[in-house]
Amino acid sequence: MAYKITDACVKCGACAEQCPVEAISEGDATYVIDADVCVSCGACADQCPVEAIVEE
Repeated sequence: MAYKITDACVKCGACAEQCPVEAISEGDATYVIDADVCVSCGACADQCPVEAIVEE
């Protein structure tokens, strides 16, 4: 199950730095996760300081 980034994202970039498959990129208002690339490892969710990343 892929993860998604909610509107609580503060665009700090911590999640993108931790993604082992580079599935996270900077969007307009938040970072976004490409569900087709995400391997559901949870590394991004573990790093998010505002808990803005949840399982889809």
